[in-house]
Amino acid sequence: MSTSKQSPELIPDTSEGDDAIIGRALRWSLLVILVVLGVGTAIVYRLTRPVPPPVLKNTPLSPPSRRQPSKIQLPQLPWTDVTQSAGILFKHENGASGDKLLPETMGGGCAFFDYDGDGDQDILLVNSKRWPWDPEPEQPATMGLFRNDGTGRFTDITDGSGLDVSLYGMGVATGDFDNDSHVDVFLSALGPNRLFRNMEGSGQFEDVTEAASISGDKNQWSTSCGWLDYDGDGDLDLFVANYLQWTKDFDLAQNFRLTGEDRAYGRPQAFEGTYPYLYRNDSNGSFTDVSATAGVRVNDPSTGVPLAKALGVTFADFDIDGWIDIVVANDTVRNFLFQNQGNGTFVEIGRPAGVAFDMDGNARGAMGIDSAPFRNNDAMGIAIGNFSNEMTALYVTYSDTLQFTDEAVSNGLGPQTRLELSFGVFFFDCDLDGRLDLFAANGHLEEDINTIQPSQHYEQSPQLFWNCGAVQSTEFVPFPASNSGEDFTRPLVGRGASFADIDNDGDLDLLIATTGQPARLLRNDQQSGHHWLRVKLNGSTVNRDAIGAWIEVQASDQVFNRQVMPTRSYVSQVELPVTFGLGSSTRVDQITVRWPDGTTQSIADVAADQTLQIKQDH
Repeated sequence: MSTSKQSPELIPDTSEGDDAIIGRALRWSLLVILVVLGVGTAIVYRLTRPVPPPVLKNTPLSPPSRRQPSKIQLPQLPWTDVTQSAGILFKHENGASGDKLLPETMGGGCAFFDYDGDGDQDILLVNSKRWPWDPEPEQPATMGLFRNDGTGRFTDITDGSGLDVSLYGMGVATGDFDNDSHVDVFLSALGPNRLFRNMEGSGQFEDVTEAASISGDKNQWSTSCGWLDYDGDGDLDLFVANYLQWTKDFDLAQNFRLTGEDRAYGRPQAFEGTYPYLYRNDSNGSFTDVSATAGVRVNDPSTGVPLAKALGVTFADFDIDGWIDIVVANDTVRNFLFQNQGNGTFVEIGRPAGVAFDMDGNARGAMGIDSAPFRNNDAMGIAIGNFSNEMTALYVTYSDTLQFTDEAVSNGLGPQTRLELSFGVFFFDCDLDGRLDLFAANGHLEEDINTIQPSQHYEQSPQLFWNCGAVQSTEFVPFPASNSGEDFTRPLVGRGASFADIDNDGDLDLLIATTGQPARLLRNDQQSGHHWLRVKLNGSTVNRDAIGAWIEVQASDQVFNRQVMPTRSYVSQVELPVTFGLGSSTRVDQITVRWPDGTTQSIADVAADQTLQIKQDH
């Protein structure tokens, strides 16, 4: 048998090839990983890299055009001091004899009112007196009542008038409380207040204080006061501001000093506050004090004691709901705004309304006050005169929002009033151009204030601010002496102030009361050629003086609204007729009266330059 031998099958050795393949794969994997990492890094870099600064290019700039302020041409408005020639011989007696008791530096008030119903404006000046512990003078100081003959000349008829009384008087409120067509007089005082009924316009006044139950507390210190119909029943009620809880012994015990040696008048912060009075007219010659139930008593929330230290008051329907509201200027504590609820009560809303404090949330030393639509639109302003270095406030609201903003700085008024210590302030149209201007009576409390404050003086010039219109960046521009005259700018210790047309020439003249000095009567001698209209209302179903009524006058393309409101300024009253400056308009297209009861009455096509009497037609 034969056998054969086979060779074993050859199996190729692949280890080297596998290594090559694995190496190539590894290299490709690493390359892919590197690529992915590179791409990721690039993406991350692009997303996170800092933004390069922009390339600066030189771009030619056009020079800005210079804003040229509108030129304001102040009118010439000369005033002439006619105090002596007009027959106003009156010097205020404040009783000062060296003790420096605070009441000595806070009076006195004044009023223009037509007591005899002959159509011209008479004058009442409020006096204080010597202190009861001092020697009695031969001739005790009394009020001063002066009758106007219609040309601006006055006769002193105080003696035998019933107003020839001696009391430590402060302020005055004039109004026909019994609706008999004769204007009555209320006097506020340190101690009991007094009410005098006008006896048929004959120049005789009867003291009816006791029968009316309106004297107040014998230890109270009353200041500004005014008549208003707060409950809408057709007769005049009375609001009386009260200042401090004051006694001689407490004042002297505080040992106030101006310097290290000299005694000074006291700071109101050292005295406790008090409540005002609100008297409801009961239509039978008597009044009821409703202060406690009406909501006009405000307590300090931290102590529970009375908060008010009230010096000024005025009235207006700020929310346009048909019910008259009350705004009170307080000294060193917040101001009040009492919103009338229409049911005999008020709610105090000064803080949320924005009138309580200055722009920094601080209370100021507030004295005089007034309110008016000074822009001839739906803006309503409240001006308040404050202590030196505090500026006059000008709170402004629009329509019926009851949200005020102090615009005194933005419209130019504030910086011009910072140095002065202002008491009586009010709006009035001094040049008859249709825009309401602003007046301030100034004067410090301390005779020697200049020794420690070189910028301050005891006697200070009055100030008059011309309303140049809302189109200007500066609405209120101060009149320099070159435009108003030296008689106007002569310094005095101003307190209360009032205005009226004393000589029936259509423009408004000024009366400034002082403390311890003669009063000053300034005749307006403007020659603008502007036209005017004076309107006197006579109510039938509303209070006879129509206090609280609004008068709208349309002349050409302008509309003016003014309120019948004698209570304004500081412890003073202005005349009842309402004066409208008409500028170049020679006729009035329409007059619309909104009476206090909400009814309206219109008269069309009225000639300018006259005094128009309007009687309520129902």
